[in-house]
Amino acid sequence: MKKLISIACLIGIAGCVTAADDEWVSMFDGKTLAGWENPYTWGEAKVVDGEIHLVADKKFFLCTQKKYANFIFEAELKLPEGKSNSGIMFRCHKEPGKVFGYQAEADPTDRAWSGGLYDEGRRKWLNPLKPNDSPSGNAFREKTKGSFKLTGWNRYRIHCEGTRLRIYVNDVLCTDYTDDMDAEGYLALQHHGEDGQVYKFRNIRIKEL
Repeated sequence: MKKLISIACLIGIAGCVTAADDEWVSMFDGKTLAGWENPYTWGEAKVVDGEIHLVADKKFFLCTQKKYANFIFEAELKLPEGKSNSGIMFRCHKEPGKVFGYQAEADPTDRAWSGGLYDEGRRKWLNPLKPNDSPSGNAFREKTKGSFKLTGWNRYRIHCEGTRLRIYVNDVLCTDYTDDMDAEGYLALQHHGEDGQVYKFRNIRIKEL
């Protein structure tokens, strides 16, 4: 029987496709914000040309309505020109007017800690460690040099499996960290709060493990 099933798959009978890409689920349809919500009384999220645009005059996060535990998440983000900072929250927590937890950093400054792990609203920097010129910070910059593009789109991949947290920026592994504080939570996109700046996100998908 197993042999017959294998032969059927080889000749293309419907339902036998097992490609990994079939496990990915899109989290943004390019037209609406279905599945997302803003837990703040400020900040605007809108869909423009198949992208999510965030606008605000103080920091806020656009959050998923669903929690996730073990997964591989991908999204592309584009920072505005000028002063900016952003990130993608994962396994995070939300309350009215507050989001906190793990964050994959997007840092266009000379510090260059994009792909680092920040604990928003709690322990702050986990990887690398402060101060900016610490051995940890310098080693992080050397390891990830050139992975984050100051202009254009950057692809983030966040891989959470058990206590192991991995953050990739444009296919470069920036963070590989073990932590047991949060086993599940929401995902969220950040606007850092610079008035008039527009933060952009697209190609958002997830593969639950």
